Amino acid sequence: MTAIIERISATAPLPARLRGGVVAIGNFDGVHRGHQAVLERALAEARRRGVPALVLTFEPHPRKLFRPDTPLFVLTPPPMKARLLTLLGFAAVVEQPFDRAFANLSAEDFVTGVLDRNLGVTHAVTGFDFHFGKDRQGGPAYLMAAGEHHGFGVTLVDAFRDEGAEVVSSSRIRALLCEGATAEAVGLLGYRYTIEAEVIGGQQLGRTLGFPTANMSLSPETGLREGIYAVRLRRADGTLHDGVASFGRRPTVDANGAPLLETFVFDFSGDLYGETCAVSLFGFLRPEVKFDGLDALVAQMKHDEAEARALLAGVKPLSELDARVAF
Repeated sequence: MTAIIERISATAPLPARLRGGVVAIGNFDGVHRGHQAVLERALAEARRRGVPALVLTFEPHPRKLFRPDTPLFVLTPPPMKARLLTLLGFAAVVEQPFDRAFANLSAEDFVTGVLDRNLGVTHAVTGFDFHFGKDRQGGPAYLMAAGEHHGFGVTLVDAFRDEGAEVVSSSRIRALLCEGATAEAVGLLGYRYTIEAEVIGGQQLGRTLGFPTANMSLSPETGLREGIYAVRLRRADGTLHDGVASFGRRPTVDANGAPLLETFVFDFSGDLYGETCAVSLFGFLRPEVKFDGLDALVAQMKHDEAEARALLAGVKPLSELDARVAF
């Protein structure tokens, strides 16, 4: 796999080689087509100036601080977000810890402490609705004025709308994935939705049935629809393998019903345990169902394999980013 860009904390000044860069600011959860409009403007500005292109993001997602009791399906955890930003061409991702102390910073302290002192930005690019500082006191006009005062440029990017003139948002994509509407979600993302995790040991049931699986334990907040997917798995060495995956919750004594993604990798007999792999979803085949006995289950698994192979045989990249993620 491509080497991942540096993930740097925003709590201290950047190394000299990264200072003076163009910074795209936002959560960028999902790195979807709307985010890509902001990110591409930052990359273009950095190329024009001959300076590093950076991303300033906030971890954990601010909603987790303000609404801790409401589960949030994070589309791209920090390592996956960093991988996507690497593929787009950024030099580093700067992660600002989003805690109560940071949430209470004034807008001016954010500009002087984070943007000016720690990052040394020459230009900031963000969405037109970006707000910052305690009680969202800083908005686009404030940022423009602060840029003039501190000597950095500001570009504000309008909301990105899809072909149906609807704004592309992370919440729309979460809702579509929750319904199993993979194709629609992918249309908004601009690439095949991809999960990255370590392969863990399982109960070996699939192996006894002739369908050994690479199992990944996912966050309890994962909001994918439970069921069967046509997928492509990328190993740590970059090699690609088609497969069919089952996503669901397996209540066991020790696992607490943690969500599990179990991928049967076609025409593969190696050992993946302990390896961090990426699984890209190409299509939702069917919901999970209970079977009367193993014979019916195995027959259905064979049907799922045939359907997944047929679907994957004709796939093409949706974009340059998709080509790098899943092809």
